[in-house]
Amino acid sequence: MDERGEGVDSCDLQLRQYGGRAEFEGPIRTLRCHEDIGLLRQLVAEPGSGAVLVVDGGASLHCALVGDQLADRAARNGWAGMVIAGAVRDTRVLTAIDLGIKALGTNPRRGATRGTGEIDVPVTFGGTSFVPGQYLWSDDDGIVVTRPGYDDADPPHLHRAGVPGS
Repeated sequence: MDERGEGVDSCDLQLRQYGGRAEFEGPIRTLRCHEDIGLLRQLVAEPGSGAVLVVDGGASLHCALVGDQLADRAARNGWAGMVIAGAVRDTRVLTAIDLGIKALGTNPRRGATRGTGEIDVPVTFGGTSFVPGQYLWSDDDGIVVTRPGYDDADPPHLHRAGVPGS
C-alpha cells in the first residue's frame, strides 16, 4: 500500500475471512442490496472473469446474503472473491470453496429473493469507496482499493494487501 500512497485506500471495516482463499484480488463489481439475494444470484451466475464482487448489504446481520450454494456458483464461474458488508451462512462449507469471502458476520437465515437493489453502482463502507472497474486486493491484514480517479496504467499486483511488493 505504501508504494501507491495517495492512489489507494484501505477499508476500515473489520471484516472476517470465511472463504477458502485468504488472499484475492481483481477488478471491482458492485451490488447494493438490503437483505435480498435475488440480484446476487443473478450476478454470480455470470462469468466473473477474475473480478471481486463488493456487496453493500447496509451492514445488516439480520440475514445472510451468501451461503454455500451462491459461493460455490461464484467460484465455478470465475469470481476471485466477495467482500460483503453483511452476513454469510454455511461457514464450515465456505472454508472449503476456492473463493475469497470477507463479511461482517454470520446468520443462518437466508435473505429474501425479490431481486431489489442496484448493480455496478459506487458503494461506500468502512471509509472506502468501491467503484466498478477499480482494483481491489484482500488478505488477512485487510482490503486495499484504488481510489476513484486513480489512473495508473500498471496496477500494482500485490499478493498481500498490507505488504508492498510481496
